[in-house]
Amino acid sequence: MDSGSSRNLENTVNRDCPDQLVPKINTNKKMSTLASQPRILETSQEVKKSYGDKQVEITVERIKMTKSIKEKHSNDLEKVAFKRKAENEEKPAGKKEAKITEFDSTLITMPLPHIPLKNIMDVETKLVYVDEEDVSYEFVESFVSTGIRPSCQAAEIVDPLHVPNFTFLPQIDKWLQLALKDASSCYRQKKYAVAAGQFRTALELCSKGAALGKPFEASAEDIASVASFIETKLVTCYLRMRKPDLALNHAHRSIVLNPAYFRNHLRQATVFRCLERYSEAARSAMIADYMFWLCGGSEQCISKLIKLYWQAMIEEAITRAESFSVMYTPFATKIRADKIEKVREVFTKTHPAYVEYIYTDLQGVHMLPQTADWSSFPPQQYLLTLGFKNKEDGKFLEKLSSRKLPTFTEHKTPFGLLTKEDTVRHMETMGKRILPILDFIRSTQLNGSFHGCSGVMEKLQYASLLSRLQRVKEQSQVINQAMAELATIPYLQDISQEETELLQSLMADAMDTLEGRRNDKERVWNTIQKVGRIEDFLYQLEDSFLKTKKLRTARRQKTKLKRLQTVQQS
Repeated sequence: MDSGSSRNLENTVNRDCPDQLVPKINTNKKMSTLASQPRILETSQEVKKSYGDKQVEITVERIKMTKSIKEKHSNDLEKVAFKRKAENEEKPAGKKEAKITEFDSTLITMPLPHIPLKNIMDVETKLVYVDEEDVSYEFVESFVSTGIRPSCQAAEIVDPLHVPNFTFLPQIDKWLQLALKDASSCYRQKKYAVAAGQFRTALELCSKGAALGKPFEASAEDIASVASFIETKLVTCYLRMRKPDLALNHAHRSIVLNPAYFRNHLRQATVFRCLERYSEAARSAMIADYMFWLCGGSEQCISKLIKLYWQAMIEEAITRAESFSVMYTPFATKIRADKIEKVREVFTKTHPAYVEYIYTDLQGVHMLPQTADWSSFPPQQYLLTLGFKNKEDGKFLEKLSSRKLPTFTEHKTPFGLLTKEDTVRHMETMGKRILPILDFIRSTQLNGSFHGCSGVMEKLQYASLLSRLQRVKEQSQVINQAMAELATIPYLQDISQEETELLQSLMADAMDTLEGRRNDKERVWNTIQKVGRIEDFLYQLEDSFLKTKKLRTARRQKTKLKRLQTVQQS
């Protein structure tokens, strides 16, 4: 990574937040750069039964709300772009070309900065474990309808007497408020186990309709917002108890209920860090920073802290990766084939131990925390190159660019049922080789291809394999994570009507799976996987036909040549 950019980021954080330590720099051979809408209601089993039928309605409403937020930001960016275009037209053309050439031609490898653990813990203390007693809750619809942008602090429940500026927020049920007050009191006394029990009680009250003062007039959005708050409190309790495995599902559900709130994503990142799932932690931190900007967060200090956390997670993910190495190349113009070959040559020289298979990701642009600026137009973009020690570890990635519905597990009998041995083998391949690499690719890619390979479909297919092996707890965690990602997608990218319908179908099937509902129809992701298998089968038939045709043509030419020689000799 660019050490200069890294130091600028860290110095700014140190200046704005004096107690934030400046990371030290060390050299790491594993990685280098080339310098130059919808939130769908899903909580406990009772909450799902109470509100599960409103999924499609909530999804459509939130997609519309997300579009309105993004359109406003788009208009602001267009104004900035127009201004920059006017400024560039006044400048000599040569300077603009020189700037582009600087990114395309300067191929200098930079060391990866190291961020100490204390800095990471400081970020978590300030943004994850923050005392939220005096913080109001972010009811998204209220802010949108009144035209008031919520600040990064406007995000949690509190006694309305302490929040005179937010009188338009829905009134919390008094019994639920008492339960939350007792639970918060135990939390502040560091009685985390007791607090977790009381927050679970509060969640049960919420599931029985005791969420808002006027339950019959309450919208599903507002009830989901209250439930999301309780889920986040359970996350912090279990993290304080050093039980991240118990916090994981609560972190996912808080995002499903309220994907627009940046702290939910940052708490999820913390849970992933504690579980040593650093690529997923990096993606959650990246989304947290984007959501902070998208919802109107203006405190640069907070954004810098989130970016520092994102950077630390990427570094840890790269350091711990054994099967592959990585290189990011900044670019400012359209990538040509000769440039890709040049990047691969540099990668080969820089990482000679990881050249058995080299993959350059052309499916979506990547961004790094040192240069990520969501308000810029366009932001600095990078080309990702991965190199593998073992060709088989990375060969599956070539399907990303050649298939519309890629399947990454090989089936000897594509139309037959899997045996238990095949299921175990596919589960291990997906869990240990394929998903970790896809998660790393997505750790710097905000909006990849949802319809093609977004990483969500693969997780749901992986959950089906876990279900076949009756690994219920792991299956639940994977499905809850997939639902959180599905709920976040419309905030990250524009999706078509076809993709909206697919998203709703995936979410509905995921909820049915968690609740144990069965119907005559197959799950959407399994149907898609079958289509992918058929596509693979057709590709195999085509390859076999072309090889046979090539051999047949060669034999004919050889026979013809022999006959010609015989005639000439006679």
